[in-house]
Amino acid sequence: MATVVVTPTALADLDNLIRTLSLPPDTRDRLKRSLRPLARFPRLGAPLEGRWSDLRFVLGPWRWMLVVYVFDDATDRVAIVTIQDARSAASATSAR
Repeated sequence: MATVVVTPTALADLDNLIRTLSLPPDTRDRLKRSLRPLARFPRLGAPLEGRWSDLRFVLGPWRWMLVVYVFDDATDRVAIVTIQDARSAASATSAR
C-alpha cells in the first residue's frame, strides 16, 4: 500500500481555499476521506498534460476541488503537490 503525504504547499493551498471560499470546518477530514483510495490505487487519477505532464489528479470532496499529485513507484509514495479550484482559468487542467 502506498504512503500518501500532503506537501506543505498543498496544505497552504487548502488553507487558502478554506479561507477564501468559506469552506466548512470539516474540510480537512473530507479531503482525507477523498485521498484514502490513493493508498491502494496510486494511479487512480487521470494524468495531466503540458507543464503538468508528470502529475495526476483526482477530485476532492467537491467536484471543483482539484487534487494534483505525483506517484513515485520506487518509494511507493503519493505526494499531494497542490490543491486547486478547477473552476479557475489558472488551474492545472486549463489549456494554458
